[in-house]
Amino acid sequence: MIKAFECQRCGHCCQGEGGIIMTKKDRKRLAEHLGLPEEEMILKYSETVNGKIRLQSREDGYCVFFNEGCGVHPGRPDVCRAWPFFRGNLVDKLSWEMVQDYCPGINNEAGHEQFVIQGKEYIRAEGLRQHDPEVGPNALITEDD
Repeated sequence: MIKAFECQRCGHCCQGEGGIIMTKKDRKRLAEHLGLPEEEMILKYSETVNGKIRLQSREDGYCVFFNEGCGVHPGRPDVCRAWPFFRGNLVDKLSWEMVQDYCPGINNEAGHEQFVIQGKEYIRAEGLRQHDPEVGPNALITEDD
């Protein structure tokens, strides 16, 4: 089987303000990884927008923890763990085609169908599926199948 995605550690997914929403589970994991109390981690590295807590971005648009790769990889939020298997890329072939210009780790040769199969399997296996748009990242709200 051809792998549909293999991270190239290019950092493109670490750039762009607003997308790294952290759930309670994410905040706990990241704080533990950083060796900080959760409240201190939130004060230092996050901001609240529309009721959701998200990681701050630097002035250059990259995640505050990006430094030639993810500086907190073992503690990274679920939305980071899920990339590129986001809802839009799974349900819309055109989105999948377009994101390939942005993410060199997506293997076009695998095809969209295989990307969907492997993506849903990965999301399920890693426990990344989100159900609550009020507190979780919308990109992880996927279908039940």
